[in-house]
Amino acid sequence: MGRREMSGRLSAEYQGLEVKVPSLFRCPISLDVMRSPVSLCTGVTYERASIQRWLDSGNTTCPATMLPLPSTDLVPNLTLRRLIALWASTAAPPSPSSSSSSSPPAPSAVGPTPAAAAAELLRRVAAPGADPCPPLRKLAAFLNDDDVDEFDKNAFARAAGAAETVASVLRRAEKEEGLEAAEAAVRVLAAIAASDCIEEENKRRVAAALAADARSTAASLARVLRGGSALEARVDAARLVESLLRNAAARAAVAESEPLVAELVRLIGPADEKGGLDRGAVAAGLSCLAAIAATRRARAEMVRLGAVPAAVRVLSADAGCPAQALRVLEAAVGCAEGRAAICESAETAVPAVVSRMMKGGMGGAEAAVSVLWAVCHRYRDRRAVAAAAGCEGGLARLLLLMQSGCSAAARQMASELLKIFKVNGKSCLGGYDSKTSHIMPF
Repeated sequence: MGRREMSGRLSAEYQGLEVKVPSLFRCPISLDVMRSPVSLCTGVTYERASIQRWLDSGNTTCPATMLPLPSTDLVPNLTLRRLIALWASTAAPPSPSSSSSSSPPAPSAVGPTPAAAAAELLRRVAAPGADPCPPLRKLAAFLNDDDVDEFDKNAFARAAGAAETVASVLRRAEKEEGLEAAEAAVRVLAAIAASDCIEEENKRRVAAALAADARSTAASLARVLRGGSALEARVDAARLVESLLRNAAARAAVAESEPLVAELVRLIGPADEKGGLDRGAVAAGLSCLAAIAATRRARAEMVRLGAVPAAVRVLSADAGCPAQALRVLEAAVGCAEGRAAICESAETAVPAVVSRMMKGGMGGAEAAVSVLWAVCHRYRDRRAVAAAAGCEGGLARLLLLMQSGCSAAARQMASELLKIFKVNGKSCLGGYDSKTSHIMPF
C-alpha cells in the first residue's frame, strides 16, 4: 500500500493519537504532520526536509500549485509550528494504554529538555579552568542539525545568559593558543545569527552580546578570520562581523579595526591555489565591506588594504554579489585613493563595472553608473575614459538603465556618460545581447 493510499496514518511521533489530524498540519508532499513547516513565496507551507529535497532535485516550481518560483527562499512558519505543537501536546487518546503517544515530539539529542540542555552545556562552557571547546562543538552541532526541532534551537538561543556566555569565550581568546576556543564560539554564535529558523529576537541577543565589548569582539573575530582552521569557520566569523555592523554603536569599532578589515578583504580573494573564489566567502566578505564603506573615514583605509582590486576581481570572475561589489567601488570613488586605484587598473576595472552593470539589480546598476561617472566624467581620467569607450555594450546598458525607472541622479549621470560612448556606439550596441529597442540620442 502506497503512502498516499495510507493518508490516514500519522508520522511515527503521533501514532496512537486517535484524533482527526487537521489537513493544514500535513505536508502536501509527505502527508505527514509537519515538524518544521516552512513557506514558499507562493504561500504554500511544506515540511522543510520534503521541500528542500524537491528543490535540490532541480525543480523550479511549487509542487502544490506548479507555479514557477521567482524565489526559493524558505520562510519558517512559526505560527503553524506553534499550533502543531499545541495540538500534539493537548490531543488525548481515549484510553490510558495509549497515553504515552499523546506526548509532544521527543526532545532533541543534546539533553532531556531544551532548558536542561542549555543550562548544562552553558555551565560547562563557563566553568573556571574547564575546556570550553567540547561543549561548544556539541552546541554548534545541535544548532546546525536540520533534524533538530526549531523550537529546541530557539529555546537554547533565548536561554538567559546563553549568548553572553559564548561571546565571552570568543573575547577571552586573546592569544594564539585560544584560537580553537574562539573558533568554536564563532560556530555557535553564527549558527544563531545567520539561521533562517532562529527568531529575530534571539538574533538580536547575539548582536547585543557581541556589541557589549565591540573592540575586543572585533579583535577576536579578526584572529579567527586570519587563522581559522577551515574556510567555513572564517565565513562564520564574517557573518558575526555583519551582525556586529548592524549595531550603530559598534560600527565604528569594526570600521576602525585595521586587522579585521584586512582579513575581510582577504576573505573575498582566492580561496585555493588555483585562484578560485568561494561564493559563500565572497558574499559574507563583501556584505561586511559594503557596510564598512558607509563610514566615510574608513574608505581610504579599505582602499589601502586592497578592497578595490579585490572587488574588481569578484566582478571579473562573476563570483556573485555584483551589487555589493559595485557598492564597495562606489564608496571607493568617494576618496582620492579609491579613484586612483580604479584608474591605475582602468583596463580591467572599467570593463568589469560595465559588464556587471545590469546584473545587480537597480541598486547595483546605479552604483556602477556612479563609479563610471566619477572617474570618466567628473575627474576625466584619460585611462578610464579610453577603457569605457572601448567597452562593448556600454552604451546599450546606459540606455537600458535610463529606460528602467532609475533615480533622477542616476539618469543624469548616465546621460552625461553617453558622450563617452558616442564614437564607439555601433560596436557597443552590437556587443550587448538584448531584445530591447534603443533610440540613439545623437
